[in-house]
Amino acid sequence: MTTISNPSNESLDGSTVPKTPPTTLKSNATFMRMFVAYALATFGDWFDTLAIQVMVAYRWGVDPFIIALIPVCMAVPGILLGSLAGTLADRVQKVRIMLLCDAITVVLTIAILFAPSALWLLPLLALRATMGVLHVPAQQALTRQVVAEEHLFQASAMNGFVAQCSKVAGPLLGAVILTLFSPQVCIVVNAVTRLISGAILWPLRQLSEDDKLSSALRGNAQTKETKAQHEPRNETQPESFRAQWQEGWRFIRDSRKIMSTLVFGCMGLMAILMIDYQFTTLFREIKPGHEAMVGWLGSSAGAGAVAIILLLNRLPRIGYGWGLGGGYLLIGAGIAALGWIGSETALFWIVVWGLFIGVGNGLFMVTLNYLLQKETPPAFTGRVFGIQNSLSSVVLVVAPLVGGILIRSAGASPAFQYIGIATFMIGIIGIVLQRVLWAEGKSPVATLQE
Repeated sequence: MTTISNPSNESLDGSTVPKTPPTTLKSNATFMRMFVAYALATFGDWFDTLAIQVMVAYRWGVDPFIIALIPVCMAVPGILLGSLAGTLADRVQKVRIMLLCDAITVVLTIAILFAPSALWLLPLLALRATMGVLHVPAQQALTRQVVAEEHLFQASAMNGFVAQCSKVAGPLLGAVILTLFSPQVCIVVNAVTRLISGAILWPLRQLSEDDKLSSALRGNAQTKETKAQHEPRNETQPESFRAQWQEGWRFIRDSRKIMSTLVFGCMGLMAILMIDYQFTTLFREIKPGHEAMVGWLGSSAGAGAVAIILLLNRLPRIGYGWGLGGGYLLIGAGIAALGWIGSETALFWIVVWGLFIGVGNGLFMVTLNYLLQKETPPAFTGRVFGIQNSLSSVVLVVAPLVGGILIRSAGASPAFQYIGIATFMIGIIGIVLQRVLWAEGKSPVATLQE
């Protein structure tokens, strides 16, 4: 069994480094520390989302167009900086990037408390979103290095579980705090959770990212040939930032699995986000006066996502086609079914279709993160997730606008039917063509070395 190359057997934070790699994910102290920090940060992000909307819409009474600019301002940094952030994560000590992002996020969140108007709030939200753009590739790249390959699927499931629970619990608890106190209290809670997240990561600030350490933690000794593929081409003259950025795009171009996943993912995401903000429009037309319908739908979708992620957490892995295609199939079925509901439809069916959407979303997200982690060498993980973030941010801006135009021209119910059927068919294509889209091929890393 491979051991960590450290004569003193002490980590740089003063703790003893185990001579053997962790046998289970929960015994991996580095990952568990990262996981707790991620859970706190994710919960905090969702906790003040509702508070900011209430502050802008009700306390300030700003124009709806200004409100619509909030998600745009938060998506633009991902478009502009996503791939660059991924390259940075592959060049710089990852924990230090995460710590710096947490610290700046705390400062910006506190600054939001003192924003006098939306004109000050929007740039602050954009800057805070930029910290998230920088943080995500660093976290994913470090996860790929410190988690054993056989535990990657479980790690993706655990992170997905936290993300889905935060989407449900964060706004719910935020609403309680809003009722009892004020939006400012919710914003302070977010700042505190980020501060604690950084404190949890602080002992890892000197964590070595040496190949030997990563190999030992992954629990599988690499062959000389594989090591050579992952090493820089010229050790005496490190590649420039631009060269590494270009190499990341070439890696994706030459990797059939990664390229297929990004294209397939963006196609389905485009369809889903076209109606993601329009559920209120649908229920307003079909069941006017039943505002609680949106809450029931959101809760059931969250419950479905959590349930499937708990199930996936017990599995060693899942087929890419079944995970990605099956996820879209279930999401599409749920969206299309909502398009056919009428004024007499019972609440039971709203909950059922919400469960379909949630199960599909959880299945897709866990499989997507696992695939990108599994099929990307540690040296490229930051760049791959950064580029994926850039592409998703573009879709995040474009899709809601296209969806709004479609609903205005065709009506809410027909639009949901069309988009649901399109998403369902994308899922069918993923399942039927999975051997083509995610077939084994020549290693893109080897190609880059030639």
